Amino acid sequence: MHYIRFLYLVSMLSCGSGFLGNAQQKNPKPNIVYIMSDDHAYQAISAYGHGLNQTPHIDRLAQEGLKFTRATVTNSLCAPSRAVLLTGKHSFVNGKIDNMAKFDWNQDNFAKMLQKHGYQTALIGKIHMDGLPQGFDHSAVLIDQGEYYNPNFVINGHKQQLTGYVTDLTTDMVIDWIDKRDSEKPFCVLYHQKAPHREWLPALRHIQSYTATTYPEPATLFDDFQGRGTAAKSAEMNILNHMNWAGDSKVPPPLMDELGLKEYMKWDKAAYTNNLGRMTEEERKSWDAVYNPIMETFKAQYPNMTSRELLQWRYQRYMQDYMGTVAAVDEGVGKLLDYLKANGLEENTIVIYTSDQGFYLGEHGWFDKRFMYEESLRTPLLIRYPKEIPAGKTSNALVQNLDFAPTLLDFAGVEIPADIQGESFRTLAAGKDSLWRDAVYYTYYEYPSIHMVKRHYGIRTDRYKLIHFYYDVDEWELYDLEKDPNELSNVYEDPDYAAIKKHMTKKLQDVRKKYKDSGQNDARYIPVE
Repeated sequence: MHYIRFLYLVSMLSCGSGFLGNAQQKNPKPNIVYIMSDDHAYQAISAYGHGLNQTPHIDRLAQEGLKFTRATVTNSLCAPSRAVLLTGKHSFVNGKIDNMAKFDWNQDNFAKMLQKHGYQTALIGKIHMDGLPQGFDHSAVLIDQGEYYNPNFVINGHKQQLTGYVTDLTTDMVIDWIDKRDSEKPFCVLYHQKAPHREWLPALRHIQSYTATTYPEPATLFDDFQGRGTAAKSAEMNILNHMNWAGDSKVPPPLMDELGLKEYMKWDKAAYTNNLGRMTEEERKSWDAVYNPIMETFKAQYPNMTSRELLQWRYQRYMQDYMGTVAAVDEGVGKLLDYLKANGLEENTIVIYTSDQGFYLGEHGWFDKRFMYEESLRTPLLIRYPKEIPAGKTSNALVQNLDFAPTLLDFAGVEIPADIQGESFRTLAAGKDSLWRDAVYYTYYEYPSIHMVKRHYGIRTDRYKLIHFYYDVDEWELYDLEKDPNELSNVYEDPDYAAIKKHMTKKLQDVRKKYKDSGQNDARYIPVE
């Protein structure tokens, strides 16, 4: 009798474990694919409606998931933004305040936490921080900014030059890693593209069509910065005056010398020589067949061009190459999404597309980023997760890159550490919660340095933005984004905005206190007396 009961109990336990196993299979932890390009302006994603280009594959994430229209960064600079992503903490807390500061890989990051909870993790592409990445079972990262053609990667600590175009190589390595993973465990891969970072070398398959495209000029291309302070007027980001002729506009060094064009940065000609010098003989032949005629036309026109016409020419050259590099990024997203679908991974994989910050595409006559003005502060953010996130939705919530770490931990069922400063937007994305922060906080420290954007901090609310430029100046700017979306009129001293200024100043003080930013966390911070 006891023996029969024993067999019955064993049988029930066996069945129970089977049911439990099936339940776990039905509700496994989600896989995570975090896609981050470098300097990809939201204006250059067709889902955002600016009409500059077409990104059908990235747009799929907006159609099948959620599009954030007011996602922002805490520090609009490559390496600091990546440090914020990993740690969920502001730059003045994680220590990576600018591109020069060392990043301490020994501090905790969300990938390490996922590892401890059974996730397989990988980092593939650009990270732009020294040291062997920690928190990843597999890493294949570019050295510093990386190269577009036949790039060098450091693969699990070992340097190796790969043959091909960097955007395609990065995509293929991501898919290969997912394909060879342990399918019994959830995975998280950070899929980081170099493109569309300077110096914008498109894939050969795109150069013919994109160099033949004419792009509409932004309304502020010829901005004279009246109504604003020292910072905007003194920045060195103007397409005509501060962009490199050879490295950026692709004017060959011999032609520069012939036309009397001077290097703005000392590495201008070297960038051209080194970047194109990485190409094979056949690649270079294909490149020259397209670009040489462009330069011959420029050579003939240059002597009679006005400054206005020259800025317009350089703007088109910039946009053609920039958008050409975006095209390969978009194709890579499509290839990955098709792979996930074909392999039954679509439903249980969170896919995020974003950039490390925004970028200027001629607005205010600029290229680059760094400022707290909208084109630099805002970043594209699209997220698809069929199990939780309704398709085709839009959110105006003020989410930040500060929120990625806690959000991904939340999705993975991992407790969010108390010292993480960001907030999970999981329920917000699912449409289950409308409560969210009413202001985002921003800091920028890399001055004096390239582009000469002055140090500043500030807050942005739904309608207003308050910025304090400090260190070598003491200037405040206040913008009414509803009435002045292009941020052309600083109303800080306008008596009609006295109440708003007082309210925003108090809110800024409260936010700085909340995030424990006394200003002394930056060793180079010099308070204005």
